Amino acid sequence: MQQAQREDEKMHAGQRKSRVLCLMMMLNILICILVGVSLNLGQEKGGSQKIRIPSTKFWSKHTVSKSYWNKEQQRLGFLYNPLIGTVLANDTLSELPDWLNNTSPIGSCEPDYSVTTKISDYNSLPQRFQDFLLNMRCRSYPMVMDQPHVCKGKPFLLLAIKSLTSHFDRRQAIRESWGKAGILANQTVVTVFLLGNSTAVDHFPDLSGMLRHEAKLHRDIVQWDFRDSFFNLTLKDVLFLEWLNKRCPNTKYIFKGDDDVFVNTLRILDFLKGLPRKQASDLFIGDVITNAGPHRDRKLKYFIPESVFVGGYPPYAGGGGFLYSGELGIRLYNISQQVPLYPIDDVYTGMCMKRLGLVPEKHKGFQTFDIEEKYRNNPCIYKGLMLVHSRTPQEMIQIWAWLNNPDIECQ
Repeated sequence: MQQAQREDEKMHAGQRKSRVLCLMMMLNILICILVGVSLNLGQEKGGSQKIRIPSTKFWSKHTVSKSYWNKEQQRLGFLYNPLIGTVLANDTLSELPDWLNNTSPIGSCEPDYSVTTKISDYNSLPQRFQDFLLNMRCRSYPMVMDQPHVCKGKPFLLLAIKSLTSHFDRRQAIRESWGKAGILANQTVVTVFLLGNSTAVDHFPDLSGMLRHEAKLHRDIVQWDFRDSFFNLTLKDVLFLEWLNKRCPNTKYIFKGDDDVFVNTLRILDFLKGLPRKQASDLFIGDVITNAGPHRDRKLKYFIPESVFVGGYPPYAGGGGFLYSGELGIRLYNISQQVPLYPIDDVYTGMCMKRLGLVPEKHKGFQTFDIEEKYRNNPCIYKGLMLVHSRTPQEMIQIWAWLNNPDIECQ
């Protein structure tokens, strides 16, 4: 009887011990939960982010675009992606373009006939588009005329004007007016005219002898041996940036524009004079166009087919000219190696700016769509402007005379 009682007490003691252990374990678990919640709350109050499980996969399957230019940009994006470091095994993305692999000597670029099979409607595209696409990857062309002396004095402002061989009168009017090289407002201004080769293919007369005489006389012609056409204006831009990097890397500021605009160089110099250092290094101003996209009407000059490009355009400065810093010009040259040529030069520059993480700034002094007709003969209107498009050679000389006439007083 006593033995049974002792065994019963021993059993109850064991049960009590088990219950105590269970309670202690539950209490420990509860304490751990409370401590964890407390730490999380403390981290959130301290500004640290809460750890969350991502709802989507970190690596996603890469989809190659069906549009040719977009596909080319994807390929270059992988080539220059610092996180990946290598291209995909897919052949459509792994082939190096000519200007990157440096296997083609200058002047030996051949048309890339493989594009005829890569673009679904190639055969139905306008001839100018077919020509552009065949030579889109080539950026190596020999120089016909160079002016290595231009920037030896580290000019404050370089005026780089896109022109055609036959535009003798425009170039001379610019030399006699807003593009006159020398000391202006106590700053050194130099001018170069950027030309390609006007060939018989485009029914141009042979003016090469006259152009050589002009270049010898003024020493301001920079020319490359490529076909000088509308779609090759982007190529001219890229070749100029390369020339800038080699010949004028210390130029403070650059205005680049067409030869049918009037530029108030005095106003530009006055604007640049008081720029803070930080603003000056990233300076890029003009008549900025935003929320634009490609035109799909084949009858238009700016027609772009969907087989070549899809998407919207980044902000870009158009209409004949813009102003930017020399420092930014070198950065634009470097980044242009990562952006395939695009047939519209203004848009291409906007693409390069976006690649740099920059946005061009709109300035009301750039009147690229002209001013109201009633003000066009008012000398005082031009004093506050930087650029007006377009003006004839005679009008350029007249407006410049107005700006330099001390007898004309403006309120």
